[in-house]
Amino acid sequence: MSSGTLRDERCEIMAETPANGLNPHPSAPRFDTLLQVATATGKRGLPPVHLWNPPDCGNIDMRIAADGTWFYQKTPIGRPALVRLFSTILRKDPDRYVLVTPVERVGIVVDDAPFLGVEMRVEQGPGGQTLHFRSNVDDWTAVDAAHPLRFEPGASAGLKPYFRVRADLWALVKRALFYDIVALGEVREVNATKMFGVASAGEFFPMAPADEIGAIA
Repeated sequence: MSSGTLRDERCEIMAETPANGLNPHPSAPRFDTLLQVATATGKRGLPPVHLWNPPDCGNIDMRIAADGTWFYQKTPIGRPALVRLFSTILRKDPDRYVLVTPVERVGIVVDDAPFLGVEMRVEQGPGGQTLHFRSNVDDWTAVDAAHPLRFEPGASAGLKPYFRVRADLWALVKRALFYDIVALGEVREVNATKMFGVASAGEFFPMAPADEIGAIA
C-alpha cells in the first residue's frame, strides 16, 4: 500500500494542499474533530502530543498572528476557551507547526511565536529572583534552565524577548514587559565578555554586550 493510499484512508477529510500552504476547502468537520479531541484531552491536562505519530493530513486554514490572535478561515477565534483548547494540541515539528491528535495532524501558520507573554511576576527567594510569565492562554511559566529566556533582534532597533513554554513552543513577551525585564538587568561576565542580562532561578540570560546597553531597548 502506498503512503498516498494510507493517507487517503486514515485522514478523515482530505484535500490537496496548494502552493499557498492552505487547505482549499477548509471544513467544519475537521475543525469540529480537532475541537472534540482537544476538549476530551484537555480535561486531563496537557495531552502527550510528543508521543503521537498520526498521518499527515495536509494543512488547515488556521493562523496564529504575531499579536497572539488565532484565526480560522481568516476570522478571529473570539472565544479564549477555544484558543486555549487548541493550544493544548499544538506541536512544533521540524518543518511546521501542527495541531495533532492520535489519528491525524494538520499544519497551521504561525507568524512569529505561538504564544504571547502578557504578564510578569517576580518572586524573591534564597537563591535570588525567579521570573514568572503568564501567557495569553493563562499558563504560568517560571523562567529557569528548562524554560529559558532568549533575545532576538527586532525588525527595528531593540530586542524581542521570548521564553520557552514547553518543548519547542515559545512565547513572545509583550513590548511593555520587556522594559520591566530590562529594569531587572545586571552585568555579568560570560565567556570573558561583560554581558547585560537578567537572572532567574539561578540562571543568567544575556541580552547584549554591556557596552551596547543603550541600544537594546
